[in-house]
Amino acid sequence: MTVETTDELVARLPKVVLHDHLDGGLSPRTVLELAHEQGYAELPADSVDALAAWFRDSADSGSLERYLETFAHTVGVMQTEDALRRVASECVLDLAEDGVVYAEVRYAPEQHLQQGLELDQVVAAVTAGFQDGMAQAAEQGREITVCSLLTAMRHAARSREIAALAVRHRDAGVAGFDIAGAEAGFPPTRHLDAFEYLRRENAHFTIHAGEAFGLPSIWEALQWCGTERLGHGVRIVDDLTLDGRPVAEVPTPFAQWSDEQVAAVHLGRLAAYVRDRRIPLEMCPSSNLQTGAAPSIEAHPITLLERLRFRITLNTDNRLMSSTTMGREMGLLLDHAGWEVADLRRVTIDAMKSAFLPYRHRRDLIDRLVLPGYAAVIGPATLR
Repeated sequence: MTVETTDELVARLPKVVLHDHLDGGLSPRTVLELAHEQGYAELPADSVDALAAWFRDSADSGSLERYLETFAHTVGVMQTEDALRRVASECVLDLAEDGVVYAEVRYAPEQHLQQGLELDQVVAAVTAGFQDGMAQAAEQGREITVCSLLTAMRHAARSREIAALAVRHRDAGVAGFDIAGAEAGFPPTRHLDAFEYLRRENAHFTIHAGEAFGLPSIWEALQWCGTERLGHGVRIVDDLTLDGRPVAEVPTPFAQWSDEQVAAVHLGRLAAYVRDRRIPLEMCPSSNLQTGAAPSIEAHPITLLERLRFRITLNTDNRLMSSTTMGREMGLLLDHAGWEVADLRRVTIDAMKSAFLPYRHRRDLIDRLVLPGYAAVIGPATLR
């Protein structure tokens, strides 16, 4: 009898990703080829393998700020319509090959204007690339839906403009808005006018919060800005205690906690609000290890939070910098954190529920692709 490996099993599972950066998902070969085409001479390596290693090693610094520096080179070669369209198309094909059936891919239009493009041209080029990729994937027998999230940089002052851009293109492939960048010193309330505008326009948005900075960032994103989802949100674990002490101080990794320990966890007011309101957490385990937000897969808060039934979604963040895929992220949880395929099914359904799509479209993808895909591996289940 042939025993199926984790990789083989995971390859068959449908996947949903809500937190994936376009400029963090290029292949090293594409970066090199675009650099040569454009005369971009600032790359730190001149071969595919060396460049891949440089991105991975630089991102492994343990610092969010150092991690973010790696994007200078990917953004540097994404300054023309042709480059943006190519990168977007390849992104869709890479995700489809990984078994992703729905993705929201985010990027910051304001970072792609160095060679004279206008904001609307940037969005149109990326949207055309996504459409190219979806059409090619369909020809290969892989159904995938990909939408954009337009990101404003939290250290800049264009968030209101980018919010208006997202609203202007929301019927043409743009699903929502986001802010990203270094959290410390740049709280989400600096961009309150953008979020108030989005709410008036009935538009969707998420906020990077609770990764490098703690509970105040999460609280502001929720209670001042009104975010629908939390980008990362891993630091919500700071509001959990066990026997009167923070859970992070318990020496046993979360993957090894007993049911009794999990049941005894006390949720603070903010954590209880997040769980009770079913606010999705866009969790990215490998990326969090690189930026120092978690010490290991075994000790990553995603496992405790999932067992406590927070609304968890599993994501890649930056596939180039983390040398990862959705399949790899799933495999890490299966192999090192005690997860089972049924747990992956639950977070995949929760991710699809949390997508910035109309309800009927979300339900259709769950019913046609997610549930049947998992049923083929582990049997049927009812939708919660």
